[in-house]
Amino acid sequence: MNTYRLYPILVLALLAGASVWLERVTRIDDPVGSQTEQTGPDFIAEHTRVVGFAADGSQRYELFADRMTHFPQGDITRLEQPRLRMDNQGRETRITAAQAEVSPGGEQVDMRGEVKVRRPGAADDPALALDSETLTVWPDSYRALTDSPVVLTRGNTRADALGMRADNLFGTLELLGQVRVNMPRRQGSAS
Repeated sequence: MNTYRLYPILVLALLAGASVWLERVTRIDDPVGSQTEQTGPDFIAEHTRVVGFAADGSQRYELFADRMTHFPQGDITRLEQPRLRMDNQGRETRITAAQAEVSPGGEQVDMRGEVKVRRPGAADDPALALDSETLTVWPDSYRALTDSPVVLTRGNTRADALGMRADNLFGTLELLGQVRVNMPRRQGSAS
């Protein structure tokens, strides 16, 4: 008679043990699965256009890319064939590169691979061209910086340097390290 009384207790103990085992097995598998998902991109877009606006609603810049890949881990966006078009006080500047990485929040764009900056000339200001392998751009504050060698051409003047810093989108430009400038003679009457 005592044996029948122990039978329900043994069955409950066996069920409780199986429940604990099942909970531990499922808990171990979940973290591994979610870590694998977080390392890859959460979206990829082809032929994208991102537009930045000023506080007054006017357009400040456009960023085009053949391919945009966003990684949630670190909130990094990678661009292939980026093209940045910026407008500052009616002067347009275009920057192209092979690749770029956009920081979280989009405040900084690190461009690399055949970086080219072009600004057409105006009435009394010659065209500007800058070539480098890297360039960091802050589109909202119109700043740029590189520690890579640069070749700057403005009209007929050419300058080579080991780096460059620009404020107000090439309004104030500082060439850094071993600067060499080639300025042609002005044509005019000799006195």
